[in-house]
Formats: sequence, structure tokens, C-alpha cells
Amino acid sequence: MPGQTSRIDWITPSQGPIAGGTTVAIRGVASLCDPWLSELERVPRKQRTPLVLTRAEVARLLGAMTGTPHLVARLLYGTGMRLLECLRVRVKDLDFETGEVVIRSGKGNKDRTTMLPKVLSVALRHHLEGVRSLHDRDVAAGFGRVWMPDALEEKYRNAAGTWGWQWVFPATQRSIDPRSGIERRHHLSEQVIQRAVHEAVRKTGVAKPATPHTLRHSFATHLLASGHDIRTVQELLGHTDVKTTMIYTHVLGLGASGVRSPLDALEGEPTPGED
Repeated sequence: MPGQTSRIDWITPSQGPIAGGTTVAIRGVASLCDPWLSELERVPRKQRTPLVLTRAEVARLLGAMTGTPHLVARLLYGTGMRLLECLRVRVKDLDFETGEVVIRSGKGNKDRTTMLPKVLSVALRHHLEGVRSLHDRDVAAGFGRVWMPDALEEKYRNAAGTWGWQWVFPATQRSIDPRSGIERRHHLSEQVIQRAVHEAVRKTGVAKPATPHTLRHSFATHLLASGHDIRTVQELLGHTDVKTTMIYTHVLGLGASGVRSPLDALEGEPTPGED
């Protein structure tokens, strides 16, 4: 009936980056058919509680991994990066002096900075020595130019072949870029890390179905459990709205404010995530 508001979960997608745009388009078409249909609303997406590992579970998981996947997993937990953000890091984005890593074009196409764990300094430097040797061999073979965003490739025509623009985690083999037809070395595939984490979960017997993204959730939760300000965690994660970060306070059972009662600390209530 005119004036009534209905819900249209049967025709709008429940998730994905185009969901909002799809809803607008559907409302536009619906309004042409019948004016009252333009008042239809999407059913709100259900906010799911993120899967989080305890510190002990993270230690077990990382302890069961080796090689480059092990280093990537340590970075995910130590920085809070998303998997693809981590694999897209370039050599120039690591700053060992300031202890920072710059994340370029993250979710929402935004850049941000997060901490670079000091304990990874030696391992990362050693890893980069191997990457440098690989790059030098590619250059000697007539390759060594990585993919760059179109605008930057036009502005800095020689940058693609320089050391600073190389991937920190390059693929083991060169491949043909389907966009340009050029043979080059892309960054490591997400599937390599996903499979390694899955295998580590199986080996350790961790009951939770952890994925690489679980390490990001654990990073945020453990920071909050240690008493870090929620706004700081929001910035490190790259969340536009603090409400997105607030979900981790519910995981901790800290309430909406994200604050732990001083009485709990006084009388020995353990900090969440310590088990």
C-alpha cells in the first residue's frame, strides 16, 4: 500500500562493494514502476563477530609455519594488515629506521601507516637480500620491471625497474600480465599464504577455522586487551568508522567503551586473549 515501507532482501545483494549502488539502482527502477516502491529499504547486513585467536594459539600457529609464509603471517599479526595489503607492499614502503610500513591504496583506496615490528627487522632484511638477488637476475635476463598504477607509470617511466618499487614478496615465477601481455614478476599469490595457514591450523590442532584474516582480527583484539586506545587501533586498521573497530570490544567483553574495569585488574581477572 502507498506510504508503507517494505524490505527487499529478496532482490538486493547482502554483501559486496556494489551492494549499496545496486540498492540505489533498484530503487530508481522501482520508482518508475510504482512511486511507493521507491521507499523500499534493504535489510541491514548482519554484523558477525570476528574469529580471534588467543595469544597462545597465535604462537602455536606461527610456530608451525616456515619460510616466506611464516614471515608473511608474522607480519599480518604484527601489523594488522589485510593479506592482499601485505603482499602488495613494495621495498620503499618499509622504513626500518622509524619502524613503520606504509600501506598503499588499502581498502577504500586510502594510504595509511602502521607499525613495523622490531623483532622482524633481521628476518625482513635477510629476506630482502634474497629478493634483491632475484631482482638482479631478472634484470640480467631482460626483465625486472614490476606492475605500477597507470598514472604513476606514465609519470615515472623508469621507476618500474628500480629496486624501491619491487614487491617485498615476489612470486617465485614470472608470468604474463593479462592486462598488458608483458612478462613480469607479480607479487606472491594469496593462495600460497592461505594454504600455509590452513595447513598450520591442521598441524597444531587449533579448533578454530583460522585464516590469514584471523591474524588481523587477533592483532586488533590483543591491542585493545593491552589497553591501547580504540581510536589508535582504528587508525592502524584503516577503518573509516570507529563503529567498525568497536566490534572487537564485544569480542573482549569490554562493553561499548572498550575499557576494562580497574577492579578486574586489581582483583586478578585475567586480560582477555591471554589464555
